[in-house]
Order: sequence, then structure tokens, then C-alpha cells
Amino acid sequence: MTKPELKNYPHDQLLRYTFLEQDVRGELVQLSSSYQRMILGHNYPAPVQRLLGELMAATSLLTATLKFEGHISIQIQGDGPVNFIAVNGSHHQELRGIARVREEISDDQNDLRTLMGPKAVLVITLTPLEGERYQGVVSGQGDSIAKIIEEYFMQSEQLRTRIWLHADGEHAAGMLLQVMPAAGTTLEAFEHLEHLTDTISAVELFTLPGEQVLHRLYHEEHVELYPAQPVSFKCGCSREGTLEAMASVSPEELREILAEEGAIVMTCDYCQTEYRFTEADL
Repeated sequence: MTKPELKNYPHDQLLRYTFLEQDVRGELVQLSSSYQRMILGHNYPAPVQRLLGELMAATSLLTATLKFEGHISIQIQGDGPVNFIAVNGSHHQELRGIARVREEISDDQNDLRTLMGPKAVLVITLTPLEGERYQGVVSGQGDSIAKIIEEYFMQSEQLRTRIWLHADGEHAAGMLLQVMPAAGTTLEAFEHLEHLTDTISAVELFTLPGEQVLHRLYHEEHVELYPAQPVSFKCGCSREGTLEAMASVSPEELREILAEEGAIVMTCDYCQTEYRFTEADL
């Protein structure tokens, strides 16, 4: 089967910025080719494509908040039709993601609580290249992925945070505003910027250059914009790594498969790449 052609768009990038007079930081991520590549070949139902797009945007935003070199994993585990969804990212803004669907889902089934089930939990794992691994868990019971992650920030860092996430199966985008520790207890400035950001639409985030989005929202504010960081899909699988993973299977079982099939075919869960091994490879 011929794979559908990936569409090219002018942006797969993250923009970071600060408001010089309000002690508030912000981020904007816009994804298209990287998002399409992540869902390519999986035949996810439309609601799952949207969830993965939102989670991909959220992971990019949170990856940009890391104060170390390493990786972040954001998972929602539940007992609904979608029982697992996860996106992993690195400080290089290299992302990959996957979802597991165990029941048929209609295209108009978009309620997060219904999709993930009443026992859903959000798990965020931070794995620095140096230092200790950290894992945080909060309830996955929320109206949206954005609201659940906002609750995570309130519990783990006690920093007022707002997140906006959008995805439609072709584009994904997200914005983040966060009070900086130096801001003190007053939230008037943050609430003003929150109100401005609420006015942006998904269509604008999908179609306008990031700099233009920020100008539309904050043209009366003093904003310092940092260089854009490219975002990409990167699986990280390899033929060598797949062969090493097969070492956990007993030689007898491998020989049985080879005798029956003539070859062992392993498919990567993330990128759907097939690796074929014969007796000469083992």
C-alpha cells in the first residue's frame, strides 16, 4: 500500500517569549508535518488524532520549560475506549507519540472523560541525562488535556499556568502562559494577558506565522521574543536496537517463528517501520 504524501507547511516550531513588564513567560508551538508524520500509518479515529495532536503540542510546550538536558514523557492512562496515549519529547524538541484504542470510536466522540474513562490518570516523567528521574501523577479527570496539565502545575510547582491546545488531524498548536516566581502574589497582569490570549482562534493558530499571532495578541505589550526552535518527529528506532530487543525472546521461540514464517518481522509501534530478520541475521 502506498503511503499518503506528507504535506509541507512553513512552520513546525516553538517560540518562547517573556513580557518585560509583567513577570510572565509564554510559549507558542505550531505543528503540521511533524504531527502528520506521528499519526501516519496508524489509522487512528479522528478523536484520537485530535487527542494526540493536543498532547504533542502540550509535550512540546512542557519540554521547553525543562531546565536540564533530557527527556519528558506525558501519558494519560485510563479504562475507557482509549486506554493509553503518550508523547515523548527531548530538549531538542524531537517528539514521538502513540495511542492504544481498544473499542470502536465514532468520529464525533470527543469528550475526554468518555474517551479515557473514569479512572484516567496523567503521568509526567522527567528523565535528565544527568541526575535523578522524577515522576508526577495527577487525576486525568478533566474536561480537556489542557485543564489536566494546568492542575498538574498547580500541584507540583504552585505556579499559575494557562494552556491552550488545538488539533484537527492536520494541524496542532498550543500556547502557554505562566507566572514567573518573581511576580509575587498579584495576578492582575497575568489575568490581563490571559484575557488577550483567549481571543485567538484555532484557525489563526493553524494558518498564521507565529510572529504574526503574537503581534495580533500582544502588540500593545513589551515582549521579548527568543529565537524559534524547530520541532520534529523522531522515533529513534533502529534495526540494531530492534535486534537487541529480540534478545529477550528465547532462541527456541525464534527458531520456531523462522521455521513457520521464513523470517521474523518486527514493526515499530511509533513509526510503523518494519524490520525483517532472517536466520542469517540472528
